[in-house]
Amino acid sequence: MERYGKVLLIAIPFFISLIIVEKIYGMWKGEDKTPIMDMVSSLMSGLTNAVKDVLGLSIALLSYSWMVSHWAIIRPEPSWWMYVVAFVVLDFQGYWVHRWAHEINFFWNKHLIHHSSEEFNLPCALRQSISSFVNLFTFFLLPAALLGIPALVIATIAPLHLFAQFWYHTRHIGRMGIWENIIVTPSHHRVHHAINPEYMDKNYSQVFIIWDKLFGTFQEELPDKPPVYGITRPASTWNPIKINFQHFWLMLRDALYARDWKDKFRIWWKPTGWRPADVAERFPVKKIEDVYHFAKYNPPSSPALRAWAVIHLAILMTISAHFFGHIAEIGSPGIFLYGFFLFASVNSMAELADRNPHALIYDLGRVGLGLGILWVQNDWFGLNALMPFGSLLMAGYLVFSLLMTVYFGHFDATGDQGKIPSRQSADA
Repeated sequence: MERYGKVLLIAIPFFISLIIVEKIYGMWKGEDKTPIMDMVSSLMSGLTNAVKDVLGLSIALLSYSWMVSHWAIIRPEPSWWMYVVAFVVLDFQGYWVHRWAHEINFFWNKHLIHHSSEEFNLPCALRQSISSFVNLFTFFLLPAALLGIPALVIATIAPLHLFAQFWYHTRHIGRMGIWENIIVTPSHHRVHHAINPEYMDKNYSQVFIIWDKLFGTFQEELPDKPPVYGITRPASTWNPIKINFQHFWLMLRDALYARDWKDKFRIWWKPTGWRPADVAERFPVKKIEDVYHFAKYNPPSSPALRAWAVIHLAILMTISAHFFGHIAEIGSPGIFLYGFFLFASVNSMAELADRNPHALIYDLGRVGLGLGILWVQNDWFGLNALMPFGSLLMAGYLVFSLLMTVYFGHFDATGDQGKIPSRQSADA
């Protein structure tokens, strides 16, 4: 956990810098593809995913270390070729895990968040899951285990492989010539994120495009079919925590209401989006039928609210940097309390952005938790040792942010707030 936290302290500023560059470039070109609230939602999702990973809130039923120790055919000395093999095997595993996440109802729940943005930009790359608590697919790393690739090599390559998938989430890079035949490019991945019938369930590869071409899932971007982004059962919320569990709750409800007992069990393993016929008839869920004509989710927000969303997110990112950088010093159970506070902060921010009339209630809970921590610890997880008056500064932030929620929830003019878009369950 501590090592991963240190990595995030380097990676997050790098990602945010590129996001800012993309935003400025788009504005300069008159082709801004990064709406503020969509960007904030994506970054909040990335924050929750990072917190969840740092806390280690997932388990592997079959660990890679166990596979190496029990099944390795050879025990080679450490060498550069191990890192190459590890990268290729991780990419092969990534293709199949990604593909199954799209093709099987149960696994779609953990991946839906990544596709939930109705835009395609660098921030949406950070929309990652917090709803997956069990890793079922370690067995795809069997080739590396048989070759005796140490677990440390896999652990070193895995973050690099993940970070290599960030750059191609953009509409500002066109086709890339010969590279289109070798690696996943922005053009390939625009197809993957599109909900056009021609593009659905294509281009699962993560770094090397060869896997799609080998297994028959490749699709080029067509000049006469501009990609339309999102999910066909729209999330209709900026709240990444809600999005992470929408599909699961839809499946659970469908399983409970299904009259046929077979449907109660097979719904989890059916193709993504499948619902029992009787349930679909009694409980219809909004679905986009014409991908070229639908209203994107855009609840009313004033320029001041958008500015506050960015400022508040920047403050939370700064607080999270303290969290990531001092995991060992904070220790358990403090890190879990800290993590819960960050989750509560993201939730209350998102509810305010969604124009939820109950946003103030969520924020009162968050601020009460924060002030309670300050009262009990007479500090904020060791912050006073890093800066004078650290706990006082934290208390001031909590009170000020609560006042902002009161203002934007009850006094800010944002247009017709009585017509807030309805929240529908999300699906493929």
